[in-house]
Order: sequence, then structure tokens, then C-alpha cells
Amino acid sequence: MQSNGFSDNIPDSIGSCSMLSDLNMAQNSLSGEIPHTLGSLPTLNALNLSDNKLSGRIPESLSFLRLSLLDLSNNRLSGRVPLSLSSYNGSFNGNPGLCSMTIKSFNRCMDSPGSHRDTRIFVLCIVFGSLILIASLLFFLYLKKTEKKERRTLRHESWSIKSFRRMSFTEDDIIDSIKEENLIGRGGCGDVYRVVLGDGKELAVKHIRSSNSDDKKNFSSAMPILNEKEGRSKEFETEVQTLSSIRHLNVVKLYCSITSDDSSLLVYEYLPNGSLWDKLHLCKKSNLGWETRYDVALGAAKGLEYLHHGYERPVIHRDVKSSNILLDEFFKPRIADFGLAKILQANNGGLDSTHVVAGTYGYIAPEYGYSSKVNEKCDVYSFGVVLMELVTGKKPIEAEFGESKDIVNWVSNNLKSKESVMEIVDKKIGEMYREDAIKMLRVAILCTARLPGNRPTMRSVVQMIEDAEPCRLMGIVISKESDVKVKEIS
Repeated sequence: MQSNGFSDNIPDSIGSCSMLSDLNMAQNSLSGEIPHTLGSLPTLNALNLSDNKLSGRIPESLSFLRLSLLDLSNNRLSGRVPLSLSSYNGSFNGNPGLCSMTIKSFNRCMDSPGSHRDTRIFVLCIVFGSLILIASLLFFLYLKKTEKKERRTLRHESWSIKSFRRMSFTEDDIIDSIKEENLIGRGGCGDVYRVVLGDGKELAVKHIRSSNSDDKKNFSSAMPILNEKEGRSKEFETEVQTLSSIRHLNVVKLYCSITSDDSSLLVYEYLPNGSLWDKLHLCKKSNLGWETRYDVALGAAKGLEYLHHGYERPVIHRDVKSSNILLDEFFKPRIADFGLAKILQANNGGLDSTHVVAGTYGYIAPEYGYSSKVNEKCDVYSFGVVLMELVTGKKPIEAEFGESKDIVNWVSNNLKSKESVMEIVDKKIGEMYREDAIKMLRVAILCTARLPGNRPTMRSVVQMIEDAEPCRLMGIVISKESDVKVKEIS
């Protein structure tokens, strides 16, 4: 359609030619405006309307086209060249009424009064937005500074640190680490946090909760966690008083206590291999051979023996269980969690029992069911359950034991013959150690005698474990009166 003498306007209906790919109407006498409907032609590849008498603005709709050729030169077009079409800068020559902010050959476009007003509004919005942002930032910095000042004042005036060993850290190092991301466990008497010091040393910090305080599940910083108005409870003071003088290889080390009117913290050594429960009942069970299990049993027994007999006044742990026996990097055991420990007072040359019931289901001695008076023999019973875990690999409570049955009942029901006894030994214990495991089972059964008077002391338990050498298999019979009798199986 080039050079055909066409005149008049280009019809808007040209936008309905959806298959049009090349439109060349150059060198005619076309007038009027370029129809905006040209922008709706999806396949249009080339548009040449040069050398006509077209007027008006260049339609913004042409920006939607993917043109390999655009030529609108030598017309009477006016107004702004759409920014998206500026790359076709040679396509608009011969249109003195056009202006552009990017094509240097055209005059720069002059803003209209309305656009000036829009620009002023835009600038004002930027200014006010910046002022609000700066004010918010200054307010935030003020709050942080105030909080930091209050925290510093609180630390210097309210916190009291009592060290029991040589330390390479301050109370600030500990307090700053009491936050959600460092939480590694929850216990009956407090939450435990893992703290890594600047020199790489790891510590375990127990935040003592009062018995009537609610569990705190959502934390954002150290201060909300510590600010619970729990105070220095009698339970906490008892624990600190007891632990501060305990020194034994198989009892977890207490470095210091940090107290204020609001919180109580105990700082222990951190043991990287977790608890005996983790190693026995979770994914790393296969790592525990019998030799390691034996060492754990003997070490834990010595730790409890020290608490019962080596300390100046007997200490009842009250919650002996495999999750409270922690393992160091060499799998050496430490007795942990003395949140419920109580000191038995001497009374006329004897020992007076306490009246506070505590413990974990599956480990609790049967006398808890009819009496609140407990003594060291409750710890002996719980330790016997731990020994059964070591020998059988079972948890204290398993569905296979039956309803209302625990590991003590299950072991007792499988002592009818040598074969049945061998059957309950953990299959992961090597054949050469199975009889040694049976001898350990004998100790466990003595410890879990129903009557407290029939249970050995922890001093006797240590001796029996030390004497656990390969020997002929012994049968174990528990009478209805709960007395323990041993006879050789023929």
C-alpha cells in the first residue's frame, strides 16, 4: 500500500486484522491520528507510516508491539515520544512537534502545570516518609539504649554470682545466652540452655522455675525469660548448698550459681554426648557395646554411692533415670539434675526420711503408692530400672509389657529358665558378653525388690558391679513376698 495516493484517516477497524504482520502505508496522504488499535495486533512485525500527514500523539499502545521496524518519520506528529519507543530514535525524524527526554535530536519535553504539581506532591511524600522513618529509627535506638542501660543497672545492682570453681566467664556472658535459640531441654524443675563462650568453651545453664510458674514457650530475648519474679526459692538454695561442696568424677560439675530477685541460674559443665537415654533408645543405640554399658553402670553407681555415703550428709537424688545420666566425650557417666535433691538430716543417730514425692513414671519405687516417706532406697530402685535398660535395651514402659506393666514386671515374668533369661538380653550385646549381662541383671533385680528393706545399699551395688565377671548362669526367682532368691539352673 505504499505510494498509492491514499488520503483521509486510517480506520480504527484495522485493529481487527489480527493476522497482519507487515503494514507499509508510507508515501501517501494519510491524515488524522494514528489509531491506537494498532497496538492490539499481536503478529505485527513492521510498521511504516512515514511520509504522510499524520498528526496528534504517538499512541502508547505501540509500546506493546514487538516491532523489528518502526518508521513514523516525516509526518506532523506532536507531543512526547513514549519512553519505551525511544530506542527507535531514527523513526521519528521530520516531526518537529515531537519532544523527548531521552532522544537528543528532539527538544526536551516541558512539564505541564499538572505535572509540576504531581512532582511537588511526590517530593513532599518522599520528604515526609523520610522524616517518619528517621523518627522511628531514633525512637527505636532510644528504646534499645534505655533497655541496655536498665539491663546494665540490673546486672550490676541485682545479680549475685557465687562461684565454686575457677571460671573464665562473667555473669553477662551467661545471661545474654538465655534465649530461645539456645534452649536444649526442659525438665521438671527448669529449662536447660547451651552456652558457647567466646573461647569455644561450652556450658549448660539451668534456669530454675518455681513450682507455680507457667511454662514459657515463646521467648524473644534474655530479659523476658529471666524476668519472672521467681526469686531465690528454698528449693534452689538447697540445691546450690548441696552441689557447691560435691566433688566427684561421676557427678556433673557445677561452676557457679547466678541469682537475683527475679531469677535463679545454675551453670554446669556441658557434656557433648547427651544422655544414656539418647544412646540407648534413639538412633545411636548401636554405638553402645557391652563394655561401654558396663562402664556407664559402674560410674553411675559410684556417683550415687558418693551422694548416699560419701557426702557429709546423705543426699537423695529423687529422680534417677537414664536421661539424668549424662555422657562426656569419652562416654564416662555423670549423675545430673539435682533440682529435687534433698539432704537427709541426722536424727538421734538415724536418718529421717523426707516427705516430698518426686520421680519419673517407670522409675518410681512402689512404696510411693502407699507412703510419702522416702529414703535412699528409692534411688536404688530407680537405678535398678536403669540397669535393666542397659541389659535389655528396653524403655521402662513399653507397649509389649502389657497394660499397667513396666520393665520390672516384664523381667520378672521372663526368669523361668536360662533360655527365657537369655532371650531378654539386648540382641546388640555380643554373644561373649551375654553372661556378663545376666550377672548385671542379677544386680538390677536385687535393686528393684518390692520391699525397700530387701534392696542393697549403693555401696553394695558398686561392689556387686565390680565383681561382675564371667560366671555360670544363675537363675533368679522372686517369691510372692518379694524376697529375692538365687538358685543355679540345672
